[in-house]
Amino acid sequence: MLNERQKFANFLRFCSKSLLLDQGMQVHGALVKMGFGFDLMLSNDLIVMYGKCGSLGVACDVFDRMLKRNVVSWTALMCGHIQNGNPLESLLLFSKMGLSGVKPNDFTFSTNLKACGLLNGLDIGRQIHDICVKTGFDMVNVVGNSIIDMYSKCGRINEAACMFEVMPSRNLISWNAMIAGYTVAGFCEKALVLFQKMQEGGGFLDEFTFTSTLKACSDLGAIKEGKQIHAFLITGGFLYSVNTAIAGALIDLYVKCGKLFMARTVFSHIEEKHVISWTALILGYAQEGNLAESMDLFRQLRESSIQVDGFILSSMMGVFADFALVQQGKQMHAFAIKVPSGVDISVCNSILDMYLKCGMINEAERLFSEMPARNVISWTVMITGYGKHGLGKEASRLFDEMQSDSTEPDDVTYLAVLLGCSHSGLVEKGQEYFSRLCSYHGIKARVEHYACMVDLLGRAGRLKEAKNLVDSMPLEANVGIWQTLLSACRVHGDLELGKEVGDILFRLDSENPVNYVMMSNIYADAGYWNECERIRELVKSKKLKKEAGRSWVEIDKEVHFFYGGDDTHPLTAKIHEILKEMERRMKEELGYVYGVKYALHDVEEESKMENLRVHSEKLAIGLALVCGGLEEGRKVIRVFKNLRVCGDCHEFIKGLSKILRVVFVVRDANRFHRFEDGLCSCRDYW
Repeated sequence: MLNERQKFANFLRFCSKSLLLDQGMQVHGALVKMGFGFDLMLSNDLIVMYGKCGSLGVACDVFDRMLKRNVVSWTALMCGHIQNGNPLESLLLFSKMGLSGVKPNDFTFSTNLKACGLLNGLDIGRQIHDICVKTGFDMVNVVGNSIIDMYSKCGRINEAACMFEVMPSRNLISWNAMIAGYTVAGFCEKALVLFQKMQEGGGFLDEFTFTSTLKACSDLGAIKEGKQIHAFLITGGFLYSVNTAIAGALIDLYVKCGKLFMARTVFSHIEEKHVISWTALILGYAQEGNLAESMDLFRQLRESSIQVDGFILSSMMGVFADFALVQQGKQMHAFAIKVPSGVDISVCNSILDMYLKCGMINEAERLFSEMPARNVISWTVMITGYGKHGLGKEASRLFDEMQSDSTEPDDVTYLAVLLGCSHSGLVEKGQEYFSRLCSYHGIKARVEHYACMVDLLGRAGRLKEAKNLVDSMPLEANVGIWQTLLSACRVHGDLELGKEVGDILFRLDSENPVNYVMMSNIYADAGYWNECERIRELVKSKKLKKEAGRSWVEIDKEVHFFYGGDDTHPLTAKIHEILKEMERRMKEELGYVYGVKYALHDVEEESKMENLRVHSEKLAIGLALVCGGLEEGRKVIRVFKNLRVCGDCHEFIKGLSKILRVVFVVRDANRFHRFEDGLCSCRDYW
């Protein structure tokens, strides 16, 4: 009889290990027939087996019918809850266990500390830690490791480090947990120091050690240290070519450090390429601007036996959205419809974002209305899109509709609707939403929300109210909020407040060229040329360089980039020729003159005009016109810029849309401008 009992136990443990639910159920039926239905050991094995096989309801039934339970019974069911994605149930069970008189063991503590980490339940985690200290379990490796992991996941890296330091002995998991904790928390230098100590101690290193440390190198851009680890892997005989996790971490390191040749070399040596490695390399080429190579790699991935997952689809959509690649985005949408992962809500959200960032509001609206399911991200993306297109009323309507649909907005949604109100001048509506946010206990207003309100009031010319809001806010004002206020001072020509805000920015952020450029422009607009020149000289002496203006346009699936004054494009001569022709027509038909106040003040008038003609957005438009933009039937030209579009270019494109009867859609750093028949969708409010 005893031998029969052990056979059942062995069978159940094999079914647990191999996830054989059907066979496990057959064993369950057999042991009940044999009279072992209430056997403590076998009941525990059944709970483990059902938990691991995903049949937690049956595991609970077995637990509930037990005549007697020990610590293994309770802990097995707790593990089952965590394995099936319900850590809260594990903690509730832990509380019931305390009332039952059964004492927890090291695995009980470890399991529930893990539950706290998953739930970000710092307070409960601390309570369990206190119990462990009182009972001495905190010095047991498995518990100590779980305490480190719990504090790391709850964002308390210093408390995790304290636990690591007081442990009387550490195993591989202890070191890995601490290195991973430092890396995730952003203390990557400390992670590398710990890795070095681990090496010096002669301890065993595994794939988790290497992947966490390589991620730390990636986040730091520490290519030298990353290469040393790569060399160590080779000399130490670690076959990263068959370990997809380490290979993926190496590729990610080289991609993030801009060493695509090395990334490609590692990739070529991998025996079984994982979708993560493919994704890292594909995105690496895309982010470097080599879209042709990126798309070729994606084609190879599609032709391989590897299933394209939702992550790479979302990531590729993100690339197309950032570069506003309409045709590639549409093709990827068509492909996504044909694969199982294409229906993932994250993929649908990425497609929605792509259409909005490409200026295709109608396609985005159609997709949004047809989505089988929406989450808070879906609504937020659509609200953000409406706001960027200057459709503040639509953003407001959707925000209200979202709550009627039983989807609660989060802090990012509030940010989106406030931006929408700001871009459309809906001051009262924005104030209503901000008041609602401040009185809503579920979300705390962040400095970004206050910045939106400063922008809203500033754009509307209510600069005193904007300044009062900054002075009275309960949070410390950051550089961004002062820059927002300074920008409003320039728009409305408030030199006195501008000087006050500029002085604050120079103290807070003295090495940021943007602050000096903004202040210089304010002085220039007011005609204070000496002050303007003084600030320019200060920028030169500090050797500061502002981000270069860059515009791009997609023609026949190829992206063409232009910088201000760029003469490297092979069609430069034709671009200048057509721009001059457009200027001539606009002068004759509309009386257009250059907005020379947007050019450098210390050059001749003719030079000012030349300077304005070579602004990057005009060059991009010029190329579009050279390459078929004037053909009959061409209705929309899309151009994109990394900075705010300048006033002269704004007027120029308005005039161009009128004389050519072509729609120009321009996406700048802040919003979309749709130019049609001499008018802009922003109503000159940007």
